[in-house]
Amino acid sequence: MLRRRGQVTPGTTDQRLLDTQGSTDWLHGDPWRVMRIQSEFVEGFGALAELGPAVSVFGSSRTVPGSPEYEAGVRIGRALAEAGFAVITGGGPGAMEAANKGACEAGGVSVGLGIELPFEQGLNNYVDIGVNFRYFFVRKTMFVKYSQGYVVLPGGLGTLDELFEALTLVQTGKVTRFPVVLLGVDYWSGLVG
Repeated sequence: MLRRRGQVTPGTTDQRLLDTQGSTDWLHGDPWRVMRIQSEFVEGFGALAELGPAVSVFGSSRTVPGSPEYEAGVRIGRALAEAGFAVITGGGPGAMEAANKGACEAGGVSVGLGIELPFEQGLNNYVDIGVNFRYFFVRKTMFVKYSQGYVVLPGGLGTLDELFEALTLVQTGKVTRFPVVLLGVDYWSGLVG
């Protein structure tokens, strides 16, 4: 990198690195952010590299246990596990927990890909393999890379974000032979009607 005139910082890179009294603002700059992003990709790829066939299941974190949507999530997770698929979710409560629960009860592999948010409480108790992410785009890459398809239960903006990411990749030919199943005719009819 070339720096001239007023862009030259005082001292050497080594001096700034070893300075225990100076500002640490440089640790939060874009070059270091790239390293954090890279480390998230490496951690995700490492955790999921030997996963085998999997399907991602999305839905609302506010789905209540015992509700029809929750029970549908449990049945989906169970059926996928019995068919030999690992189940990947966002690892949170609600519909995500339901699908992880179904997979776990069926003896399948249950994966949770969490996201660091101020109001998230961590991965649900049915997750066998869990990875927490800081960046949404890294997390969504893992969902697509390690899934052979998506099942989408009713949900909010997060669910829609994950759904439209997949639909965009299908429409643009970035992924092929990638089924996307929307569960809940009443909920999705306004979108696909």
